[in-house]
Order: sequence, then C-alpha cells, then structure tokens
Amino acid sequence: MSDLPVNPLVLIGIGSSFAFSGLFYKLYKEKKEELKKLKEIPIFKPDQHLVKILRASPHKRLQYVAVEGLVQADGEPLASQFVPRCFGVIQKIAVEEHWKYWNSLTKTWNSRTTNRKETNNTVPFSLVSPGAYITDLYVKIQNPLEASGCDLERVYFKVRRAEEGLVNVMMQGINGEKPVAMEESEELLRVGSTLTGFGEVVLEGGQVMRLQAPQDGRKFILVPTDYRSFMDRHEKTASMWKALTAVTGITGASLLAKVIYGLVGKQDDKSK
Repeated sequence: MSDLPVNPLVLIGIGSSFAFSGLFYKLYKEKKEELKKLKEIPIFKPDQHLVKILRASPHKRLQYVAVEGLVQADGEPLASQFVPRCFGVIQKIAVEEHWKYWNSLTKTWNSRTTNRKETNNTVPFSLVSPGAYITDLYVKIQNPLEASGCDLERVYFKVRRAEEGLVNVMMQGINGEKPVAMEESEELLRVGSTLTGFGEVVLEGGQVMRLQAPQDGRKFILVPTDYRSFMDRHEKTASMWKALTAVTGITGASLLAKVIYGLVGKQDDKSK
C-alpha cells in the first residue's frame, strides 16, 4: 500500500465528490423539470373569472388547475380541544405514551413508544377570495383527506411527565417497565388560512364550483400556503441542489488537479 503514488483516501475523496456531484445534478434536473410542469398549470382564484372560464370549457370542467383562496367552513367549523377560540376544518389529535423497559442483557433502560392514538376529523369547507367571506362564489373541496401535501398547523403540544409514585415502582419491579411521559398534540387546517389546491375543477348548477381529484391520474394536492410561496419553496430546493452540485464538483476537480500536479512533479524529479 505504501508503494501507491496516491493516498487511497484521496482517491476515495475524488470518487465520492464526483459521485455526489452527479447525484445532486440529477436531483437538480428533476426539480427543474418539476418546476417547469408546475409553471404550466393555470392558477385561479374563486371568482367570477373562474366561473366564466368553466362555462366556456368543454363539459364545464378544467382537468388540472391550481386554485388559491381562504379556507371557509361550509357549516359549523371544528373547535380546538385545547386552544380557546381556535377553529379549523381539518383536525388531527394524537396521543402517544413513552415507556422504558429494562434490558437484562445490556443492563440498561431502553425507550419505546406505545399506545399511539390518532383521531382525524373534517367538516365540509370551501375556498373563497380574500375579503369575500360573504359571497356566492366559492370552490368546494371534495374529499380533502384524499389529497396529499396538506401539512396542518400544530396549535397544541404538551408532554406530561409520569410521576414516580408507588404504583410505578411496583410496576418496575414486576414487569421491568416504567412509564416516562405522554405526548398530546393537535393540528388544524385553520379557518381563514390560505390554501392552494391542485386538481380538477368542475362547475355544477351554473354557479357551484368543486375542486376534486383529477380523473387523469394526476395528484390531488392541497398546500396550506399561497401559490407564490409554494413555488418559491421549489425554487429554493432547485437552487440548493444546484449549489451542492457545484461545490462537490469543484471539490472533486480540485483534488484531482492536486493529484495530477503531484504526479507530474514526481516525474519531473525523476527525469532530473
């Protein structure tokens, strides 16, 4: 190994740098292609312009568009179970217990999560244009739980520590287990928040608009942000992959140039 003209670790570094550069470039190209397709999707708001477009469309249907608006419950909204005067249209409540159990082989306490319970609730809701809470123009959201991308806002989170009481001490002695804590969390898609939906829009009864899963197999997406922020996030991801491609590529090229320079220098010394 000592007769090798180049340190093997340097060769590994060069190969790894070029490999990561190729991987990051592939991810960058994929993200740019995704961005290109996203920019081709028409963007609308729940207004009279969208109604006119739908009336003029075949079968009063737009196969795949983006609709941006404010969330409004069609009836009574869901009230937060933990936060006063906090209302939403999609609610997720999760409770899970954290325990420790005694491992007799390693003589240590190991952690595990158990008894996780999750409750999902939803009520019918629509998207309306900003400042138009009282209006006949809205886009109803069909089957929102079938959509992807809808990250809810966490409005409550609490960890309840287990008390070291007599019962716990007895359980430790009998079962080799002890409760540590219980986590409670609540997430909401809040009334009045901005939402952008990607899917198929149909016009029913001449005035009622509905956003639903596309029939052509494309993704039904609900994003809890405005369209511009959604696109900016994808642009930043593409820029990140591009920067990583450049950094790893330059690193690999620099190491390779240094190795070549060293080998050429040794050849010159031998010829002298």
